[in-house]
Amino acid sequence: MKITVIIPTYCRSKDLARCLEALRQQTRLADEVLVVVRDTDAETWRFLEGVNRDFLLLNTVKVMVPGVVAAMNVGLDAASGDIIAFTDDDAEPHIDWLERIEIWFQSDRQLGGIGGRDWQYQDGRIKEPGEREVVGQLQWWGRVIGDHHLGIGEPQQVYVLKGVNMAYRKSAIAGLRFDERMRGTGAQAHFEVAFTLALKRRGWALIYDPNVSVDHYPAQRFDEDQRGQFNEIAWINATHNETLALLEHFTAVQRIIFLFWTVLIGSRSSFGLIQYLRFLPNEGNLAGQKWLATLKGHWQGWQTWRQSKTGSRRLYSRGICF
Repeated sequence: MKITVIIPTYCRSKDLARCLEALRQQTRLADEVLVVVRDTDAETWRFLEGVNRDFLLLNTVKVMVPGVVAAMNVGLDAASGDIIAFTDDDAEPHIDWLERIEIWFQSDRQLGGIGGRDWQYQDGRIKEPGEREVVGQLQWWGRVIGDHHLGIGEPQQVYVLKGVNMAYRKSAIAGLRFDERMRGTGAQAHFEVAFTLALKRRGWALIYDPNVSVDHYPAQRFDEDQRGQFNEIAWINATHNETLALLEHFTAVQRIIFLFWTVLIGSRSSFGLIQYLRFLPNEGNLAGQKWLATLKGHWQGWQTWRQSKTGSRRLYSRGICF
């Protein structure tokens, strides 16, 4: 099978150099590596001019629109592989990453996507020690369980893969796009949720295998979504994106249950009333800011979903079908 690797990047040439070197050392080399670069990213364009392309079939793709979704879609348009693998510029795939991915797709024709663990490092140490046997799941009331960076145990069927370490069968995602309704000017949180749930609705299997691994060195972001810091706009955008993805996926009954659960209870990253009261003693005013931002994000996600449905019905009534 022919494998294409897509790497969106922006102003992180040192990280990108490490990533490309890891791809050059793979036991199964990629047939095509596509680095997607913003038109305004002079640093990366200069770096790529001097890259040694021996044993690495490297091509560059220009994107004119900010945000990871636009970069992913431009990469998809250019990819020619039977398998399309994605990783981040601040990741370092393990030496057998592509070999394991190919074996999975060759062994299971019903497999639409495969992902694995991203071992996160900060200052030379594991960023968040811990282990989880359940990762990448969507509970029926709307709670999304990520924890891809902590997964252990046997391979398991999942609902959600993580952008830093995921690969898809090209025939399975034919016609699919990363959702351009996702908000944000850079990272665009939860874009993977929308994409993988769309693939699940097509009936394809998604697998998480902890042995399909990359090392991940979370690097500087150049947008409002800064790691470990509260930003109201980023919080609203993340809640909007997750809400939109789940409303798109759920049945009518599940949507009602989800909205009740998320407003009344919520999670650490999407405060409902109970979570607000839980964190209020320690976080004070910050807990209130997170709660209000969550409510705004839910409302905006609901509006985006309703507007999209209304627009689709109007096009359908005019005889324009999808």
